[in-house]
Amino acid sequence: MMARTKGVSPRVRNAIWARAAGRCMFPGCNQDLTGDLISGLEDRNFGFIAHIVADIPGGPRGDPVRSPALCNEPGNLMLLCGIHHKVIDVDQAGDFPESRLLAIKADHERRIAIATDIDGDRASHILRYAANIGHHESPVAYEQMSIAMLPDRYPATGRQTLDLEMLGCTIQDHEPAYWAFHRENLGRQFAAKVRDRIESREVRHLSVFGLAPQPLLIELGRLLGDIVATDVRQLHREPKGWRWAEDEAPLKFIVHEPQAAMNGPIALKLAVSGPVDEVRIRDVLGTNAEIWSLSIPEPGNDVVRRPEDLAAFRKAMRGVYRDIKDRHGDGKMISVFPVLPVSLAVEAGRVWMPKADLALKLFDQVRGRGFVEAFTIGEQ
Repeated sequence: MMARTKGVSPRVRNAIWARAAGRCMFPGCNQDLTGDLISGLEDRNFGFIAHIVADIPGGPRGDPVRSPALCNEPGNLMLLCGIHHKVIDVDQAGDFPESRLLAIKADHERRIAIATDIDGDRASHILRYAANIGHHESPVAYEQMSIAMLPDRYPATGRQTLDLEMLGCTIQDHEPAYWAFHRENLGRQFAAKVRDRIESREVRHLSVFGLAPQPLLIELGRLLGDIVATDVRQLHREPKGWRWAEDEAPLKFIVHEPQAAMNGPIALKLAVSGPVDEVRIRDVLGTNAEIWSLSIPEPGNDVVRRPEDLAAFRKAMRGVYRDIKDRHGDGKMISVFPVLPVSLAVEAGRVWMPKADLALKLFDQVRGRGFVEAFTIGEQ
């Protein structure tokens, strides 16, 4: 416990606890130690004020001159849980030289400074939609999402996130019942957990993290619409995580419309994550399908790198929905073939306007079966 740390003044102890925000500084731990601080019992495993350069020359990383000089120096002290105090001083002391511990301390204190600098009006409720949400290894684990939000936003209710979970079922994704089941499940959960809280003004901003089949992500976007301010996030492969990388040029979206009227079904291919062969669309809709497309010069899996890419996509999608209706008239339906990053799938649904845009028949790409019809949004 901190009271057992010799040579460290109460003033310095308090400063270390404050700079650490009462949490273990060891990477990946972040355990809240404030309960230990409050209880004051001597026979428990508490938070420790640990020396980087030991307070005695013979201790871990000790030095005859520097040990007494740095004994009460805040820059030489860390807050650790009992387990990780033992790791750096006993079990793996050789793996934790002074330079490494100084870097760990600086990184933790930097994160705390960023988090505490955020204004109160930057709070955002985390909304996640995926399967296996509760698994620690899940890509939508709380730790990954909260880190990605900083420094622009912070979780409004901590770990109490708004979870819309894809329930397991034995129905295969090429069967119509699969889509009916998951769409109904999504709608019920959204109404129960999200819509009422938005309407009551309890939720004023959402940060959306979604991993699901594309028609369901589009449906999630439709449910969200513009009823509340929303940031939609993108899962990146390199570097792995949800934080914006902003290491590539902004995306430029290209729209192609059919050159000649063929009086067939209207199709819209959204080819951003990869190319979509029009033959596959005509196999579904017929050879007279009138195919519109929205794509980028070089489609790929990890192309959405910045929030501006989402803004550009929303603008392009609004234009496509409008232009298709202007050309083909009211009362028609657009068959949508999405091959999109997850964030853009959500945005495709968010910008669709039920009173102004044509109905959407959504298809999903199923391995070994090509495009399979999922469900229709805005049925006539």
